[in-house]
Amino acid sequence: MVLLTSLLITPPALAEETASQAAPQLHSKAALLVDANTGAVVYALNEHQELYPASTTKIMTALLVLEAVDEGKLSMGDELTASRAAMTTGLSEDGSTANIKEGEIMTVEEYLTCMLVVSANEACNVLAEAVSGSVEAFVDAMNAKAEELGCENTHFVNTSGLHDSQHYTSAWDLYLITAEAMKYDAFMRICDTATATIPATNLSEARTLHTSNYLIGAWWSRGYLYDDAHGIKTGSTSQAGHCLVSSATRGSLSFISVVLGADRVTLDDGEIRTYSFYDTRLLFDWAFDNFSYQTVLTSDELIRDVGVALSKTDRVSVHPAEDVELLLPNGTDPADLERALDLQDPVDAPVSQGQSLGTMTLSLDGRELATVELLAMADVEADGLLVFWRNVKDFFSKTAVRVVLIVLGVLILALVLWKLTLGRRRYRYGRSVGRRSRGGGYRGRRR
Repeated sequence: MVLLTSLLITPPALAEETASQAAPQLHSKAALLVDANTGAVVYALNEHQELYPASTTKIMTALLVLEAVDEGKLSMGDELTASRAAMTTGLSEDGSTANIKEGEIMTVEEYLTCMLVVSANEACNVLAEAVSGSVEAFVDAMNAKAEELGCENTHFVNTSGLHDSQHYTSAWDLYLITAEAMKYDAFMRICDTATATIPATNLSEARTLHTSNYLIGAWWSRGYLYDDAHGIKTGSTSQAGHCLVSSATRGSLSFISVVLGADRVTLDDGEIRTYSFYDTRLLFDWAFDNFSYQTVLTSDELIRDVGVALSKTDRVSVHPAEDVELLLPNGTDPADLERALDLQDPVDAPVSQGQSLGTMTLSLDGRELATVELLAMADVEADGLLVFWRNVKDFFSKTAVRVVLIVLGVLILALVLWKLTLGRRRYRYGRSVGRRSRGGGYRGRRR
């Protein structure tokens, strides 16, 4: 069974199509929940609004580093030295840190761990210099990559997410960046780490790092621990509020969530609630409880017959190219899906079994969910005589051929008229009689 990966769902999300699925009321400025397997949007709130991302910026930083590793420009075991420029460019004294010192030597993987587990800002700059030669050049690469991924509401100014009025993104763009980063196993392995140990370096004893992500933490998680969560990255500044990109898997279901601009408040009972974690848990629980995969098409289902020209066989059946499995609200009847066909009809023979003859688009309440190719069920041979006459007809229907025939017809008509006119003149002036009388006299038998 194949999960279709080219879903066309666009916000507003699937959740809004079924009132019984009562989407949760969130407290964040923007939120997005996407089916990790298909890319289907399940929940969306202000997903294209430009907001400050804080340290979720580091997802893009990690992506560019891992791309450099994949391209052979770096390796995870390469040792990097923290330069003076890396330790000072764009950093603040009260930013998140792993207490890395100028001149300290760690591997690429260790710097990534500091950056993704405890959100160390200085680690971002060290890695940026290793990839691009300077922090400035790396930031340019961040923006170029965002454009390449289709981000339309994103602009980066630094590698870490420290506040700048020109440093912004959206929940949707951040999802696009995260989905790309998740293609690298090392990314999820590191950002899904609750506790990490950095071995002693030339300037520091061994460090024990505890994640800033309370969904995957332990004793310090303040009741937010979520067993199905995996990674990904937190972020917070006074201007951005509390932000969280996360993922969760339960059985066959897997989701990616983005929450931006959440508050941290003290409730009446004294509980300190951070809504980035709280809202994310609400989204995951709601999605796991209310959505499931359904097989809505099988590859052996006959969709309809298509007319065939130029053959003694005048019809051929079409079927889906693959099984189609969609994430749908629980209780959705696949029979309620609208089927829109875009088929060649008739199609010219010869037709090969498995040849694509068109597509079928599945929709729910007018919203497109998936498009699948429709393939010919059998071979259909062409009839030689029918093909010949079709070719003759096509030849004489061409404009150039028609022009030539018209010109020839005009020339022939002109020639006939000229012959007729010339013949009449000769008869009128007796040229034909004179020619017969030339030499004069009687030509009869001599005696």
